[in-house]
Amino acid sequence: MAGYLVSDTRKVTTHRFIEMKQRGEKISMLTSYDYTMAGIVDNAGIDGILIGDSASNVMAGNATTLPMTVDQMIYHARSVVRGAKRALVVCDMPFGSYQVDRHEGVKNAVRIMKESGCDALKLEGGEEIIDTVKGILDAGIPVMGHLGLTPQSINKFGTYAVRAKDEEEAEKLRRDAALLQEVGCFAVVLEKVPAVLAEEVTKNLTIPTIGIGAGGKTDGQILVVADMLGMTRGFSPRFLRRYADLNGIITDAIGQYVSDVKSLDFPNEQESY
Repeated sequence: MAGYLVSDTRKVTTHRFIEMKQRGEKISMLTSYDYTMAGIVDNAGIDGILIGDSASNVMAGNATTLPMTVDQMIYHARSVVRGAKRALVVCDMPFGSYQVDRHEGVKNAVRIMKESGCDALKLEGGEEIIDTVKGILDAGIPVMGHLGLTPQSINKFGTYAVRAKDEEEAEKLRRDAALLQEVGCFAVVLEKVPAVLAEEVTKNLTIPTIGIGAGGKTDGQILVVADMLGMTRGFSPRFLRRYADLNGIITDAIGQYVSDVKSLDFPNEQESY
């Protein structure tokens, strides 16, 4: 497989994420939710693919990530794993699957890993869930943390605004990041936090930070694939750069197809048996 910027075609591992931080190489990540998109993203040379519970919004049309179930995450993850050959594949644990207690969290984590074949799991939160994170790590499952804006807690926060702008919340984020590293997480996502704070946390950790709306000084970046490809409309946060306008391209293509069918232009003689 030859990705655009990939000379090393070995499978990306959690250990290689840490190695990339150590040598100052930025880590690229995108979400994917299905086999076809995962294959394209993987072949383009991405380092990591996240099966985000953002599938709730992107694939199912829900207003929040909260409705996603373990069964649904396994379905999406299984599809992505089949399409990704090189990238590290990380799956979100959905809301309610690990917040109840350690036993329930470990049980669900083991099930997701066994039934999906993904490489690691991502959990939102710090000190509140640290006992469960330890349990999952003790079971031999790699864990990526997630701090800052944690969408599964939207009803608690009541807003998707930038987090950790005040010193009290910033200090908690610093402590939580150190705690996640201490128990053995291999990386941590920092979502929608001030760039200066994200840079500070990144410098203080030996594990990589993956930013989304956290400035350019994190060890890597992640975006939702449908957003950066311009498939979605009406969602334009400051941190989002659209690399294509697939919404327009796909709409034009389908419109042309409709026109060709109605005008009897499709199928023509060459497209018939």
